[in-house]
Amino acid sequence: EREQTLNQLLVEMDGFEANEGIILIAATNRPDVLDPALLRPGRFDRQVVVPNPDIIGRERILQVHMKKVPLAADVDPRTIARGTPGFSGADLANLVNEAALLAARRNKRTVAMAEFEDAKDKVMMGAERRSMVMSDEERKLTAYHEGGHALVALNLEASDPIHKATIIPRGRALGMVMRLPERDQLSVTRAKLKADLAVAMGGRIAEEVIFGHEKVTSGASSDIQMATNMAKAMVTQFGMSDELGPLAYGDNEQEVFLGHSVTRTQNTSDETQSKIDSETRKFVDEGYQKAESIIRENLDDLHTIANGLLEYETLSGDEIEGLLKGDPPHRPEPTDTDSGPGALSAVPSVGKSKNVGDAKPQST
Repeated sequence: EREQTLNQLLVEMDGFEANEGIILIAATNRPDVLDPALLRPGRFDRQVVVPNPDIIGRERILQVHMKKVPLAADVDPRTIARGTPGFSGADLANLVNEAALLAARRNKRTVAMAEFEDAKDKVMMGAERRSMVMSDEERKLTAYHEGGHALVALNLEASDPIHKATIIPRGRALGMVMRLPERDQLSVTRAKLKADLAVAMGGRIAEEVIFGHEKVTSGASSDIQMATNMAKAMVTQFGMSDELGPLAYGDNEQEVFLGHSVTRTQNTSDETQSKIDSETRKFVDEGYQKAESIIRENLDDLHTIANGLLEYETLSGDEIEGLLKGDPPHRPEPTDTDSGPGALSAVPSVGKSKNVGDAKPQST
């Protein structure tokens, strides 16, 4: 069936007569599975790679979508664009929509920066599950686990800055520490990867240091999986192992798809595979030891961060740094929540004419 479809497409593109004045345009997110016959000169011979937008592109995309909603004076598209690296155009459209829905639920006339921040957290970290019942012991353990991640990240220069730490369950996680790069990253250094390994181990070590070896939980399973995959990539893909050198090992592990063989062949010997396992373990152990050293040397800071999370549940990176300097967070009371009959909706109206009472969108 696939071959018949391909042949028919080629016939329609070439045919027996010349088709002038017709431009064929196609898009795919799996160029690796396209048949070479489609890409030869005279067919789809010009290929344009469209990556996710950079900070300038994200800002302009946000400005387009923000025209549909009434904005508060504090909304800065540039700041939002800087905090959304890797977002696609669809992600940014969803972000603006989620922010507008949040403002409507809060009976606000306009969409403020607070709604955009909360919407960004929902998109990046998952929806809050405040209805989930956690015991005091679980909350305390989660606070120290996330505090361990945050403490290690703060003490490693190569680590990305902390965006937010929370012990409010989101998605399948009981808590989370979200870090965001200060700019778009096109490549990753060895120092950055080693810092990420240490940060991943910080939660597990905090549990063991505070609660003891027998009280370590399964909460670090995803951290361990991520660290193992990262260390293996450093050895087999990035050539960062001093023992194995700048060589690539293992087959392409992309998803099996059309035109790809289902079988896998191993192109490494048992001896080489043993070295790969050893070097992978070496990188993970180095990260573990670095994180343990930081946590044991800064136990007071760990207690401060954990207690702050227990009290406030969610802390931004700046608030964590302020806590460590003795400056607790200042949480303003919510404002602009007029829910009377004359209140304006922050949700854009679609498919209907604007009435006199409809809010006019602000342009940026």
